[in-house]
Amino acid sequence: MAAVEKKGAEEAGAIFIRVVKRDRTQMLLSPAPQSYFEEKSTFHIFEVRLKDASEMDVNEKLEREKSFDNDIWIVEIETDTPEAYLDMRNEEEG
Repeated sequence: MAAVEKKGAEEAGAIFIRVVKRDRTQMLLSPAPQSYFEEKSTFHIFEVRLKDASEMDVNEKLEREKSFDNDIWIVEIETDTPEAYLDMRNEEEG
């Protein structure tokens, strides 16, 4: 299951992904920094910002992001394996 939780700017809104797992813990993925890209890419690469977090923790982080940039998109997906659908990088992979 996937749903758009918040629509942002179509031309330039950053995409954040809320991943809801079967055990109800959540992950938050954000756009990866430009340093992940060797050259300009049309693909979206996501960075793990929160892992095994509560809904409240993810909501707080998203509220901070929205206060900084209200043009963000928030998409919620329900899966235990987001890496099957998204190109993800962990902080350790830097």
